[in-house]
Amino acid sequence: MKILMATMGLDIGGAETHIVELAKELRHQGHDVAVVSNGGVYVPEITAAGIRHYSAPMHRRSFRDMRRSRAILRQVIEQEQPDVVHAHARIPAFLCGSLQRKLRFPFVTTAHWVFDARGALRYLTNWGDRTIAVSQDIREYLIREYGLPAQHISVTINGIDTDKFSPAVSGARVIAEFGLNPERPIVSYVSRMDEDRALVARQLIDIAPELDRLVPGVQLLIAGGGNVFEPLRAKAQAVNAALGRPCITMTGPRTDINEIVAAGQIFVGVSRAALEAMSAGKPVIVAGNEGYHGLFGPDKLQEAQAGNFCCRGLPLSDPQTLLKDVAAALAMSPAEKERTGAYGRQVIFDYYSVRRMANDCLSVYDQVRRRRFRVVMSGYYGFANAGDDAILEAIQQAIHEASEDIAVTVLSNDPELTRKQYGMEAIPRFRMWKVFSALRRSDALLSGGGSLLQDATSNRSLFYYLSVIRCAEWLGKPVMLYANGIGPVRRPSNRRRVKKVVERATLVTLRDHSSARELAAMGVSRPDLRVTADPVFHLSPADPERGQALCACAGLDPGNPFVAVSVREWRNTEHFHQELAALCDHLHRAHGLEVLFLLMQPDRDRATAQQVQRYMAEPSHLLDAACTPRELMAVLGQAKLCLAMRLHTLIFAARMAVPSMGLVYDPKVESYLQELELPAAGHVDRFDGQQAIARADNLMAEYDQVLQRLRVKSAALARAADENEMLLLDMLEHPKKRYHSEPEQP
Repeated sequence: MKILMATMGLDIGGAETHIVELAKELRHQGHDVAVVSNGGVYVPEITAAGIRHYSAPMHRRSFRDMRRSRAILRQVIEQEQPDVVHAHARIPAFLCGSLQRKLRFPFVTTAHWVFDARGALRYLTNWGDRTIAVSQDIREYLIREYGLPAQHISVTINGIDTDKFSPAVSGARVIAEFGLNPERPIVSYVSRMDEDRALVARQLIDIAPELDRLVPGVQLLIAGGGNVFEPLRAKAQAVNAALGRPCITMTGPRTDINEIVAAGQIFVGVSRAALEAMSAGKPVIVAGNEGYHGLFGPDKLQEAQAGNFCCRGLPLSDPQTLLKDVAAALAMSPAEKERTGAYGRQVIFDYYSVRRMANDCLSVYDQVRRRRFRVVMSGYYGFANAGDDAILEAIQQAIHEASEDIAVTVLSNDPELTRKQYGMEAIPRFRMWKVFSALRRSDALLSGGGSLLQDATSNRSLFYYLSVIRCAEWLGKPVMLYANGIGPVRRPSNRRRVKKVVERATLVTLRDHSSARELAAMGVSRPDLRVTADPVFHLSPADPERGQALCACAGLDPGNPFVAVSVREWRNTEHFHQELAALCDHLHRAHGLEVLFLLMQPDRDRATAQQVQRYMAEPSHLLDAACTPRELMAVLGQAKLCLAMRLHTLIFAARMAVPSMGLVYDPKVESYLQELELPAAGHVDRFDGQQAIARADNLMAEYDQVLQRLRVKSAALARAADENEMLLLDMLEHPKKRYHSEPEQP
């Protein structure tokens, strides 16, 4: 890959070293790397490694410098044509983000620290297509403060070059350069000498006289430059004058940090510098501006990793604690120092190799890289409906598993919600110019899944989906009707419209045989219709433990068998709620089933579920927590029985092999029950409670046989669902191909 990195500068600092080591490792692995920055002491090192460097004043917020940096960035991006742009600080990320829409490059950012998010500063931030956080707590900060989708954030490490930072490296040259006494103890410290980074450096200078009394002849080797370097150096010189010897050496900015670390018997520092010292086999006191961790050892590994060795959330460093720990570390025997250092180095090998850091980044680059194919997906998405959201997530999962060369753009009612929940590119479904533009750039349109081609909801809904299909056809794009459920289509004019669309489509797959029968009744005669299965049969549920936790959240006792009930608002249901309540009471009394109401589309299901609850004589439960489709599947996986009005609740239950009864409000529900060989409790517009009770008793009497049959059916449908992606891939490879084969038998 060709990778362009953008950062503020390449002077001394943990983030800067991270960038340098990452760039060098990517180059070592064969990738072509360039860096844009204000420059700094590390530029010779990266250019010596074959990495191109471009200068831009991205370290300043002034309008003039930012405008100049943006112009330079644009020129570099147009010249380099990178496969991915990777920004490492707020200003570079903001500038890259401002160019991305026009230049259309894949864009990744790394968050090395937390930022001031107050006021206008929140808007001086762009987190790109994907974000890499250098610790879990930074990931949580990005989700909390900026609302980034959790699935858009990957956590990496501060990878360390274990050859460069090794016990084999000598500090003799540095010791000689600064006139240090190799016979006396040396404490190394490395950090930027900026106001917000130099707390521990200042404390080391403050405690130097007392440390000299406890450890006679001790020497402090403090490396780094910054905006408080001169005041700190003056303070150190005053201490040296008072002691009558050079106790404190202030080196200023250095690139030979491995030799600075090697010169000391112990190391004091934080973040990446602490990890580098651990790699060098030195005992390390982890201390910085964010907090104080103390001497690192096995008992502190988990706590240190949680904050990426930055001490966030820990008590602040205080001079007396620092004095005590430095003196104790210097007093350790050579064998104790060797054991402590060896443990730290092993931690680096186990968790912090630079190769792993590079591979983490490459994995993220692969997520955003330009794909060979781009498809637009049209369906009932972005309406907070668990059934249709499950279709979307299932199609996304199936396409990703089938090929990494397909990028998907979703036409959504709520693009931000779709991006946040599923990490997919989305545009507003009713902004027709945006829809047109997306289709023009695409290689194909996927219309589906679900029952899109029907007029039971409204003519407007049908006309919308037909219009999107017609637009794709006008642009010459192949159209796949993806696992569609057809009908009901009642008006003769609408039936003619659907017939024409189906006959012109490049590829048609149907989710059930009743849809094939409906098309045959419309006069569709093409022989290559494929009956596959609903995409949800490809969707993986959340962990069973999550399902159990949600059940407990709704008040169900663990281990108690229950029936999951899903209802929705519907017209002409005058007595339905009372009759359904009687059925639920019967299942509780006669079969010992607790009753749990699920909400597939909360704003439309909640009132109906609560109305049925009010009519019940027995206790019931309502799961009114926000649940993803995968989580609802996990809840259904815990159920003994499902009683559902919504089609996708029945499909979720079938995917989890849970026997069900359907509450029929639409022919598609009845058709699917027939497909699964499951009983209907009755039609909601003429619901007979006693008849429903009898059917429930019959199902429970034959429960084991029904369960076994459903398991076989569910496995077969999961296999059939896989065909959708194989056919999609073939269509993208051969967009002019017609899919002739023996017709399916309805």
